[in-house]
Amino acid sequence: MKQADLAAAIGVTRQTLIAIEQGRYSPSLEVAFRIARVFGVPLEEVFQYPEEETT
Repeated sequence: MKQADLAAAIGVTRQTLIAIEQGRYSPSLEVAFRIARVFGVPLEEVFQYPEEETT
């Protein structure tokens, strides 16, 4: 799938999608769920939040 197609499907600009892919922008929860839904996978397969280190 092209970036432009995914961006259109989830209602964001291609530039926003590029920023998400590069880790320069964290999507809203709604956008994250839309991305997961487009690919038909659970949210955890698309996005992961790093675990906190305990010392």
